[in-house]
Amino acid sequence: MISECLGNLLRVTLSAEYFEDKYLSFSVIDQSGIAWELDEAMASQCGYTVTYSNWRNIEFRASALSCHSRLEKDMFTVTIQIKASHTPDMKNTATHLKSASCRYGPWSPRELVCESNYMEVSVRREVPQTVKDFIQDEPDDWTLAFPEAKAGEASVWQIVFHQPEEKKALLVSDAWSAGYGLNTTDTRVLLRIPYTAVQIQLVEAQGITFSAVRSSTFYKQRWMILMVDTAVACPLDGVDYTNKTITWTVPKYIQPLSAGATSFKDVLVEAGVDLHKLSAKEMTSRKYVLSNDLNAITMKIPIGAEGGYYKTSVSSGQHGTKYTINLFLEHQWEDNKWGLTKHTIIKEIETPFEQVELAIINNSNLSVRLMNVTVGMFLPDVELVNLTIDGATVAVPEAVQHGYLTYEIRYANGSKAYVIKVPFDAPSIKKEYMRADMRAHTLNVTLAFIIHPTSETFTVPVITVSTVKDAVLPSARGFCDGRNLRLIITRGNVDQNWLPFISDWHLTPEAAQKYNYSLRDNGTHLAISVPFLSSHVNYEDFHTSGIKASLHLTLKDGITLANRMDFSISCRFSPSELIQCLPNGTVVITTVKLVGIADLDTSLLVLRDRQCKPSLVTEKTATFKFNVNTCGTSRKFNSTTMIYENDVLYFRPGNDTPVYQLKFVCSYAIKQTVDIRYESKKNPPPSIKPGFGSLALSLKLFKEKSYSDPYQESEYPVVKYLRESLYFEVELLQPEDARLELNLDDCWATNSRSQDSLPQWPILINGCENSEDSYRTVFHEVNYSIRVKFPQHLKRFEVRMFTFVQGTTLLQEQLYFHCSVVICSTMQQPSGVLCPRRCNPRKHRLGEYTDF
Repeated sequence: MISECLGNLLRVTLSAEYFEDKYLSFSVIDQSGIAWELDEAMASQCGYTVTYSNWRNIEFRASALSCHSRLEKDMFTVTIQIKASHTPDMKNTATHLKSASCRYGPWSPRELVCESNYMEVSVRREVPQTVKDFIQDEPDDWTLAFPEAKAGEASVWQIVFHQPEEKKALLVSDAWSAGYGLNTTDTRVLLRIPYTAVQIQLVEAQGITFSAVRSSTFYKQRWMILMVDTAVACPLDGVDYTNKTITWTVPKYIQPLSAGATSFKDVLVEAGVDLHKLSAKEMTSRKYVLSNDLNAITMKIPIGAEGGYYKTSVSSGQHGTKYTINLFLEHQWEDNKWGLTKHTIIKEIETPFEQVELAIINNSNLSVRLMNVTVGMFLPDVELVNLTIDGATVAVPEAVQHGYLTYEIRYANGSKAYVIKVPFDAPSIKKEYMRADMRAHTLNVTLAFIIHPTSETFTVPVITVSTVKDAVLPSARGFCDGRNLRLIITRGNVDQNWLPFISDWHLTPEAAQKYNYSLRDNGTHLAISVPFLSSHVNYEDFHTSGIKASLHLTLKDGITLANRMDFSISCRFSPSELIQCLPNGTVVITTVKLVGIADLDTSLLVLRDRQCKPSLVTEKTATFKFNVNTCGTSRKFNSTTMIYENDVLYFRPGNDTPVYQLKFVCSYAIKQTVDIRYESKKNPPPSIKPGFGSLALSLKLFKEKSYSDPYQESEYPVVKYLRESLYFEVELLQPEDARLELNLDDCWATNSRSQDSLPQWPILINGCENSEDSYRTVFHEVNYSIRVKFPQHLKRFEVRMFTFVQGTTLLQEQLYFHCSVVICSTMQQPSGVLCPRRCNPRKHRLGEYTDF
């Protein structure tokens, strides 16, 4: 703490380095050692001022005639107590005492002080020589004051306030309760008035507003009742800002201070900064201009000049600055009423808000993959308090947990900047693919600052982009199996939000399931499988070696849908994939649309007999189903084979020359016989326990392996090709009892509705697949789901499509499937053959069959 004597004021400055970030309380120690804690009201009543200077330094000022100062001749002493704590409840405080003495004199007959929070007037206490003039000036004051003053003790006195409409007298106790400061010494009478006092009047002089009080103070001195004029006035404005210059104008000889005087003479005009007087040479070096005219004193200060300082401010959320300078003016004059008057005016001037753009400098180090951003410049009164990262606000010490290192850089002139460092790979750094092997790394963080000591806050959004050669593009490999085109895409580091499209069709899991495509994405690889015959496959040409089919996949930006990368796979497939020559003479042929014939309408494809049209049409395929003895089919024979030929044709309207022709051939062996033995099933009689109840069972056929979409009643009979998979599900519907378990016993196929009709072919025998099947039955696991509450109530299996023939004669095109089941208790150990827990081979059925 540093103390200074500045005329009739004592100043104590508290260093910000020690007292910053602490809660403070000020008390004044009187001559008895009692501490009087200061608040705003007491400070302005007793002649104390607490303010901030030069950013965070705290300044305490005391008047020579303050309430608890000790006066001894021309020396006054003030003792203050300062308590500092880190918490607002002022616990665990550190107490500091400071006592300082200042010499001041000689006193002028009248001294006026305009402080930032009060006005003060003190006059010499003596028997005036011009009592007659006072009486003539305000004769009614004696009438108001005399009865109380006459009856009071020597220390009792009162004030009469002169207002335009009335005069009001207050005893000392009433004046003190109203916030006025009153004091007497052996030589002086003092009145101190807060700017918030009721009796204050606003008066104008030369267009400048003054806060003024006109009053008369009465006191007893021995056997006399004395009256003094205690008028005081302080300027409230008079400051103008033009051309980067502050102009402060103070009128001289204003009416409240010059009532009754007829002649005036300037004695001294001095000015300075922070209560330090400046010489003419010092003012010139700082480019200050002080002028004393006939009616006013004017001081001009360039904005930004030495002696003032900039402080941070906020307006409408924007960062900016204000220039502040603490000026003071001392004017001494003589008049024929008071003799010498000294008027001291302390004026803190603050310029209007000026927005300041902050520099954001990107110093990112690409070699170490580190974002490095400097934000500034800031004045010393600014502090970074938190960061908003991905919508979450974190304090500066906690930011390191998110990968953000922040620190402060201080410069020689007191200003500072903040540095933010964060790795390129931090989750909050947005990565965006630019081109080739370039990625843009974007830092988007909002910094929140606080200004000391005003506690104003503002934010600074920081958005910087660094372009780095670290893009890894996705790659792909493709291959084909017997019936599918497959692409496996290895993810890079740029395609997290890229979407797969096939022919401008977004390939979602739901869409893939709808078309029976396979789409799997484990985060590192995207695997796509599309059947050879599907609407999103392109067919390029036909050769005897096969059909060239291609699949084109495009990865698009998930936001703009701009094309990012293209992949394709081309394969040749066997022509046998398009044609089925059934033993009963039925031919099923699928023809495809070639990319070279863009205007081909698959619904207009025909066979040689143009009345034979496709039974199933898609955008790219047409399927014909007909007998070899129809549709213009030709037939040839040799010693072992019968050959049928036909063409799929496409004619443009009005043209009899086909633009598309696909020749196909079916060959049949003239003679082939397969004998199959069969016998009826003989099951041992089951063991039954008496009881009552009902069972509800179902056998359903599903469209695909996920068992999510069963065929409905209206869709039967279902058309399937040979060797095509059939997905069956057997379910116990009632009762819903978790203690029961469904077990498959036998499942078999017949060519009529009757389950006992012949021929029949066993699918499952005693719950196990038929070992004589060319294509074994496949069991599928049943897991719990929203639809499946009791997995033990369901059994699922897969069978390849086949048909019955006897010799060379087709028995019937339709197949019927049947199953017998055993319901077992999960609460008992299995015994016998009714509740098997594993496959137990039993006697197999025999029959005639042919498998195609």
